[in-house]
Amino acid sequence: MSSALASITPETYHPLYERELRRLQWNWPVSGNLTLPTVISIANQKGGVGKTTTAINLGTALAAIGKRVLLVDLDPQGNASTGLGVRRESEALGTYDLISGEADLVDCVHSTPIPGLSIVPSSIDLSGAEIELVNERRREFRLREAIRNVPMEFDFIIIDCPPALGMLTLNGLVASHHVLVPLQAEFYALEGLSHLTRTIQLIQGGLNKELQMMGVVLTMVDRRNNLSQAVEDDVREYMGGKVFTTTIPRNVRLSEAPSHGVPALIYDYKCAGSKAYIDLAREVITHLPDTAQAQASVQ
Repeated sequence: MSSALASITPETYHPLYERELRRLQWNWPVSGNLTLPTVISIANQKGGVGKTTTAINLGTALAAIGKRVLLVDLDPQGNASTGLGVRRESEALGTYDLISGEADLVDCVHSTPIPGLSIVPSSIDLSGAEIELVNERRREFRLREAIRNVPMEFDFIIIDCPPALGMLTLNGLVASHHVLVPLQAEFYALEGLSHLTRTIQLIQGGLNKELQMMGVVLTMVDRRNNLSQAVEDDVREYMGGKVFTTTIPRNVRLSEAPSHGVPALIYDYKCAGSKAYIDLAREVITHLPDTAQAQASVQ
């Protein structure tokens, strides 16, 4: 094991978080054994739809059932990093160094306060990567080659993509086995979704033929108004079975958690938003070929 990964030990974890994770674990289904890291991109070209919130809480939920999870913060804004209480220090190696080829994955992995959840943090330098990669050879495969050619130290790699369909998001999708799309329950939801699905189809046709559309998860759903239900009906009709049963409600605790540098599952595991992400993680697990037959009843 690399020195960077070896430094991620239980002693670095906040005892409170470990206790909270154990509390969550009692209510989790048991999954099957995964032989290779499953790489999942959280993507949508629109901002403010809950990508980072989904990435952080899905990663925490998987860590709660004993999975080794790596979160790759591919967004120059670095919200996934700060949302996990990781300081964006200028000297810390992260996704920019990984994509530029200046560092290996094992040197870019950092611990978080959450047991079992590690991160490759973002930095402001990442915002220039789009231009820097334009004339580079195999520019679309930089992230794929960086994360797939390492010892199998993780069960899941979750990529938090930026709110754009540029070179960074393309790198995320080319590196992934699956793409999960958070979609805000708003009037223009389908307009952006059709563009994203066309992009995914193009990638499946050449750059990454193994990429699968895991599904769309509706976020910021407000059952108090008719619009959310109308949007949900339209999305389910348009996408068919590629929409998760779970929907993420508009929830103040989900909004508050990032300012405290912890996932909502740690901040308030009893809130409606946390419970929804637990349900989503359960669905994600059952979507995977290696675990579809390993569902367990939840007490």
